Amino acid sequence: MVHIKELKVRPKKRTMYGMCSMQFMGLLGCWSASKDLQSTGACKLAAESLLLCMRTTVPEGRKPRPAINYHLSRLRKRLQ
Repeated sequence: MVHIKELKVRPKKRTMYGMCSMQFMGLLGCWSASKDLQSTGACKLAAESLLLCMRTTVPEGRKPRPAINYHLSRLRKRLQ
């Protein structure tokens, strides 16, 4: 195991809500309240709003790159 004294690791920033999380929480709440798990009765509107959100929302951000290669290239000088 390699120990590096000056290595600093920043914690990952986490977003509180995703793209369609409000609609998803509404659907889960409706399922919990009405026990309509197939979304045919009381939860039909909530299910349709979630489906519409998922169809129309474009994923944001860039492609994630492999973290291990990034960190190894950063620390290569210190490991040699």
